[in-house]
Amino acid sequence: MNKPMNDITFYQRFEADILAGRKTITIRDKSESHFKAGDILRVGRFEDNQYFCTIEVLSVSPITLDELTDQQAKQENMGLDELKEVIRDIYPSEEQFYLILFNILL
Repeated sequence: MNKPMNDITFYQRFEADILAGRKTITIRDKSESHFKAGDILRVGRFEDNQYFCTIEVLSVSPITLDELTDQQAKQENMGLDELKEVIRDIYPSEEQFYLILFNILL
């Protein structure tokens, strides 16, 4: 039997923070900007696509690295400089991003 596909994936290192409610936003590039408020997404690990939870998208808004705030870094459960570094590592040539605010569904 085929497993249902996951709608969005996160690196495994973020799984515990998401499950504990410490990570409530994700910053993505244009390829994942199509999500919208109210979407219910199956979440998998990037490394092995293993499903680990379901989230509800609360909002999606365009953002640049320069516009990121300490509050948003806190929602990612990291410092602002660390957050910018992580985004740069994942998307080295992108300038425009999308901030996806989400809630875990239990």
